Amino acid sequence: MKAFSQLRKNLKNDFSNLKPVKIALLGDTATQFLSVALRGAGFDLGFDLQIWEADFDQVEWQIFDPASEFYQFNPEVVVIFQSSHRLLQKYNKLKPEEYSSLAQNELQLIESLQTAVNAKLNSKIIYYNYAEIDDAIFGNYANKIASSFIFQVRKLNYELMLYAEKLPGFYICDLSSIQNNIGKATIFRPAMYINTEMVLSIDVLPAIALRTVELIGALYGKFKKCLVFDLDNTIWGGVIGDDGLEHIQLGTLGIGKAYTELQYWIKKLKNRGIVLAVCSKNTESVAKEPFEKHPDMVLRMDDISVFVANWENKVSNIRQIQNTLHIGFDSMVYLDDNPFERSMVGEHIPALTIPDLPGDPADYLEYLYTLNLFETVSFSNEDTERTKQYQVEVERNAGKHEYVDEYAFLESLDMICHIEPFNRFNAPRVAQLSQRSNQFNLRTVRYTEADIEMLASSADHYNFTFTLKDKFGDNGLICVVILHKENSETLFIDTWLMSCRVLKRGMENFVLNTVTFFAKTNGFKSLKGEYLVTPKNGIVKNHYRDLGFREEGAFWILNPAEYQSKKSHIKKSDE
Repeated sequence: MKAFSQLRKNLKNDFSNLKPVKIALLGDTATQFLSVALRGAGFDLGFDLQIWEADFDQVEWQIFDPASEFYQFNPEVVVIFQSSHRLLQKYNKLKPEEYSSLAQNELQLIESLQTAVNAKLNSKIIYYNYAEIDDAIFGNYANKIASSFIFQVRKLNYELMLYAEKLPGFYICDLSSIQNNIGKATIFRPAMYINTEMVLSIDVLPAIALRTVELIGALYGKFKKCLVFDLDNTIWGGVIGDDGLEHIQLGTLGIGKAYTELQYWIKKLKNRGIVLAVCSKNTESVAKEPFEKHPDMVLRMDDISVFVANWENKVSNIRQIQNTLHIGFDSMVYLDDNPFERSMVGEHIPALTIPDLPGDPADYLEYLYTLNLFETVSFSNEDTERTKQYQVEVERNAGKHEYVDEYAFLESLDMICHIEPFNRFNAPRVAQLSQRSNQFNLRTVRYTEADIEMLASSADHYNFTFTLKDKFGDNGLICVVILHKENSETLFIDTWLMSCRVLKRGMENFVLNTVTFFAKTNGFKSLKGEYLVTPKNGIVKNHYRDLGFREEGAFWILNPAEYQSKKSHIKKSDE
């Protein structure tokens, strides 16, 4: 992690080619240095954070005044820092019989702030939770008495989690967790607070800024989707080819415990929706043996989406994994105990995230915990099925080689598509696909669940979701189209995004057939598309041209009345 001085130097760099994001920063204590750290950390993650900073202790004034500078700035993301020290000041001014109402009163204020923002802006809110202060009035008994300050702080943090859980568009940046990792002596310097009203020390600002910008990055589609890992001395101790199945280190005793607990962590990532892939220099049958036969293995073959074990170099093998999964290298993390292999892979694939694992396996997990590698802003039931979907995709690609004729292969898949509008059941997955899809995404507009719910009820928008099944399995919800009614004759394609797992199956033709039929049936005379270039969506640069749209300035136009349905091997579900 960079020091504050290094983040400040970043401000001298050229931000012109980075993704601009308008950020409003409001705090009840001094935030000038936090603003610098956020902008510097944003540069490292590819963002030009254009920060408007409210004056000291103007959170409520700026948000509750509809004519304030805050609303004139019109931010995309609102970052709010309310400190535990100001909370303690409020507590100190209460009557003793009012102590136990502190958390509830503060939560009501937070709800009021959020409601006021959402009434005027379509902004995401990032709220820092509260670092703990033990005022030592009750000692350990403070945990048993609701009127103690530490009880109220912990209650408030808990209530904040429940509040955020039910409110799309409101996110918590976990300052309390950062304090637990770093320690109060690092996060807070009394002399600085007394003289400057800064409650966050210079030393902790890089950690807070990084966590905040990672959360902002996840809102704009920057997060990890896949964990690739080596085997020998990475997820078990020893070398399976030399030591044999009985002698690799796993289990609950000695250093084997470190590897077993690492596997539990990896397993939980898989259950959360992170795709797992193996990249090992090994004979494949030997490398698979622990997964199939060792009683202490936590990970099994059905947890792994792509398994590559051979004697080729790891750079080539990781490229093979990336090609199989159809995701960017910057969405992948690679774990390997060997510094030489890490260096070799990093030199040839710089976009890959490669943690420098400690020399002692006992330290692996604690080190990985601090990196926050897998930030996310959403989770849906479909995430739990992602491994199976990629396993099926590998099987599907293997079956493709049996056919010389690609059309015959597509016909053999027996593909069925179910189409439905946005609803409360698919909204989480639609929002997630919007946030995750970078390559097949014509305009790369990101939507939260709250946005999706609003679009579902909008009279000027028409929404389509597409799921796809075939003889190998269910791909789940893989495509989203949002149409905006510009006028009585024109439908603008606000969003057309699709999972890259279903490329080259004719889904583009099927979707266009569906959309043009809808447009023609409802009397629209023009479909209007737009391609907004990003560093990742070059694969759809000629999408509209290839589908028969004609170019008109910055847009692409198609007349539904003149459109001839395109051939597709996908059939519409009757459900």
